[in-house]
Amino acid sequence: MSTSIPQRINDLRGAMSKHGVQACLIPSADPHLSEYLPARWQGREVFSGFTGSVATLIVTADFAGLWVDSRYWSQAEIELAGTGITMMKIRSAAATAHIDWLAQHLQAGQTLVVDGNVLGLASARALQAALAPKQIILNTQLDILDEVWSDRPALPDAPIYEHLAPFAVVSRAEKLAAVREQMQAKGANLHFVSTVDDIAWIFNLRGADVNYNPVFVSHALIGLDSATLFVPLNKVSPQITTNLAKDGITCQPYENAASALQNLNASATLLIDPRRITYGFQQAIAKDVKVVEALNPSVHKKSRKHPAEAQFVREAMEQDGAALCEFFAWFEQAQGQQRITEITIDEQICAARARQPHFISPSFGTIAGFNGNGAMPHYRATASSHAVIEGDGLLLIDSGGQYLNGTTDITRVVPVGTVSAEQKRDFTLVLKGMIALSRMQFPYGTYSTSLDTIARAPMWAEGINYGHGTGHGVGYFLNVHEGPQSISGAIPNSDMVMEIGMITSNEPGIYRPGKWGVRIENLLLCVPAQTTEFGEYLQFESLTLCPIETRCIALDLMSQDEINWLNAYHQEVLHRLSPRVQGDTLNWLKQRTVAISK
Repeated sequence: MSTSIPQRINDLRGAMSKHGVQACLIPSADPHLSEYLPARWQGREVFSGFTGSVATLIVTADFAGLWVDSRYWSQAEIELAGTGITMMKIRSAAATAHIDWLAQHLQAGQTLVVDGNVLGLASARALQAALAPKQIILNTQLDILDEVWSDRPALPDAPIYEHLAPFAVVSRAEKLAAVREQMQAKGANLHFVSTVDDIAWIFNLRGADVNYNPVFVSHALIGLDSATLFVPLNKVSPQITTNLAKDGITCQPYENAASALQNLNASATLLIDPRRITYGFQQAIAKDVKVVEALNPSVHKKSRKHPAEAQFVREAMEQDGAALCEFFAWFEQAQGQQRITEITIDEQICAARARQPHFISPSFGTIAGFNGNGAMPHYRATASSHAVIEGDGLLLIDSGGQYLNGTTDITRVVPVGTVSAEQKRDFTLVLKGMIALSRMQFPYGTYSTSLDTIARAPMWAEGINYGHGTGHGVGYFLNVHEGPQSISGAIPNSDMVMEIGMITSNEPGIYRPGKWGVRIENLLLCVPAQTTEFGEYLQFESLTLCPIETRCIALDLMSQDEINWLNAYHQEVLHRLSPRVQGDTLNWLKQRTVAISK
């Protein structure tokens, strides 16, 4: 849209007045509750100007507010300037802050509008519980953005492709059988799935409908003997249609999903995941159909990587590590010799990865933040706003790749010029937390959330904390963020137990607004440790292979055990990556993996 943000808000208010609506809620969501949204559903960004991945916009006749958590406070302050939109800071454990605000500020009989097709069922229930006692009307039937978003994009049309052997270790038929087994265990004969990474995993299909994650917009209705994929038909080739048919799968137009739910037979028992379906689709289900609510079976199945998948991921980590070594060798040689910006960092890393086998795309937008920019956990350099890498300080680089044989996500911090004692102290505290979690051994049955304090302890001891989670699940050539595990301060549930085969990030950090940021991240594979008289124990294998900067370490803060761990890690990195690099890159690798001592 060519209009300014204030004009867009005014246009939205005009439509609200026309429909007798007093408040409008625009979540960061699509009909699949995705993290990365196709352009058609980026309404929150279009009407607020805020480009972060998570936020909630609320507009009334005399107020517009954007609810954001601490990861985005600095970014939102900059991007909302001059828009007339107020940044509403979400404190920890306050995910319903915007709902509380609505309940407090709307009056009885007033109407809140939100598109039910993009409103999560769990969120809808929270809204209903908060608004009903005050007799506030919730209208989920109207997509009010359609009236004022004049150039709203159409559905994405990138073609779907198959994830094939050898990298697709488990066949489509086997995955469907595993899902159906869980359906029957829950007494269901049908299962409706909307989350695009679950669908991509179940059907061994991939796409390019959003940036970074190899997924495609679709819904699926799985029966005990057949399945239907609701997808834009122009995206599916005749060959894929034929291959799907061999496994009892038919394709129908994307827009037919809701009507399929409306026309279900009364004898159906439908399994849905209340945290992974929108309110609009839940409301579309025929009223006489029995509904069972439970976690999508595919969520747990895809989180526990098959041993052969884990082996492919190890190979992908070697490829990714080699690319990063190539980049860092170039970076050190280029400093002081040519103009390097945060944009240059992104370009060079992507180019290095693109030279590796099986590379498809970045797994998220590269975060290259120098000094103060590194203090914004989700900072993104742009052509109009970026820093030149010069002078003294710390450069934080968080990046990742999508390969046919795995998904990577890594953060490293490197010195530029002279590093201060305070910067070394922060770096070392973060490293101590990262090492502590890497070395952790824990009993089977441990909730992922229970591990969060392990990484934070060295920082807590110094009165320091960070506002994001310590670790998220990572897919297998799928979403770089997946569940059900989360190493964070989230309230745990029974689905969040650590299991063998799960891949989880380990990324503690310290952020000094306006000064610098430190985050060190490896991916960890959950593997067996030992069995004792007290039960079965699990531990982590460090998957990521790339040197950790030793020039930023305050050795006096490190224990001998921590130094031993780092030296052993670097020996593994050198051993695994040496055959994949040569010349200046190999020399750089050898220099950066030299053992350290007090």
